Amino acid sequence: EVQLQAFGGGSVQAGGSLRLSCTASGFTFDDYAIAWFRQAPGREREGVSCIRDDDRTSYYGDSGKGRFTISSDNEKNTVYLQMNRLKPEDTAVYYCAAGTLGCSNIEELYYHWGQGTQVTVSS
Repeated sequence: EVQLQAFGGGSVQAGGSLRLSCTASGFTFDDYAIAWFRQAPGREREGVSCIRDDDRTSYYGDSGKGRFTISSDNEKNTVYLQMNRLKPEDTAVYYCAAGTLGCSNIEELYYHWGQGTQVTVSS
């Protein structure tokens, strides 16, 4: 049984910060790439960032660049997404996902998904 859980969402004012956490059970992050995706109302799901089992990181698109940081704590089997200087356009459900084919912005490459956590940024 494999399970991912995302935590840390909430409602913040523009310019605020949140740290999202993704924890895994049934497997360890040592052999996986872990990615964050987000989906805003009326929009397609998009990749945000990814971290590999060797701790190499990738960031997708311009959203979050310079504001978001992905990191991992392998002992805790947890991946984090630190989000600073949040903007209203960051409002979305944020999902973590795991796969064994390395980092990619293609969601089909990830076959384990968490339930998502809501991030709401007000102006």
